[in-house]
Amino acid sequence: MKLAPPDGSRDRRIEDPTNLWLIHPASRALLPLALRAGISANFVSFVGLFLGIAAAISYSNWTSRTAAAVGLLFSVGWLVADGLDGMVARATRSASAFGRLLDGLVDHGVFTLIYVVLAMSIGTVEGWVLAFAAGFAHMVQSSLFEGERARFHRRAKGDWGGTPPARTGGFLEKLYDDVSHIVDRAAGRFDQALRDDRDPARFGQDYAAKAAWPMKVMAFESANMRVLAIFVSCLAGNPRLFWWFEIVPLTLLIIGTLIWHRRVEAALMHPGGAKPVNT
Repeated sequence: MKLAPPDGSRDRRIEDPTNLWLIHPASRALLPLALRAGISANFVSFVGLFLGIAAAISYSNWTSRTAAAVGLLFSVGWLVADGLDGMVARATRSASAFGRLLDGLVDHGVFTLIYVVLAMSIGTVEGWVLAFAAGFAHMVQSSLFEGERARFHRRAKGDWGGTPPARTGGFLEKLYDDVSHIVDRAAGRFDQALRDDRDPARFGQDYAAKAAWPMKVMAFESANMRVLAIFVSCLAGNPRLFWWFEIVPLTLLIIGTLIWHRRVEAALMHPGGAKPVNT
């Protein structure tokens, strides 16, 4: 079976290698089957949820290398489903605010369940404290990462962000979006420059060429990297390593790449950088 062609919704320049060469090709290979079967994007999201639950159950016995490997396989299946639901939604033009919310809830729900399972297996106060701290760090990091990625994709098309995406109005969605909008004030200056430029499409292309590097490094904040880190830490015999990985290195990474991204924006607006076409 031939792979379905990429739908162009993701810029390959900022994707991590696991998405480019494993997760997304697998999702595209399943897309024709899902369309022929008339499966909805939300149904695929629920399938992903069950695969994530299976991964958490497997990791409850993380001291067994076989169980950890099975947990990794189920986690990869969940990531494939996570990619497939968006492809189905775009192919059937059925994308919705509810679908976006469901997708986010499934992602965070699976990780939360894995954290709880690991903390219960460790059974110490320290384990629970690390799990909660890592979970909070994960929420903030992922919200900021998704916000920056969405910002990159629309700017690359010359869109300054005048029309925000539809929302269901749910509290959790609002909380998630509010975290991702923390950097809006700093990033908004570039959006205003893009809005005022005489050729925003060209300016957006110039921006994307320079912002691709910080965004590609920021892709280490993706769920894929966390799934791999969970497996490696369990294989090493200490799930705490994963939580410390989230609390320290990934926090430093999101801070550093946010600063890098803002500096790219500033350089493009600065007289010494690449100028908008109307200056």
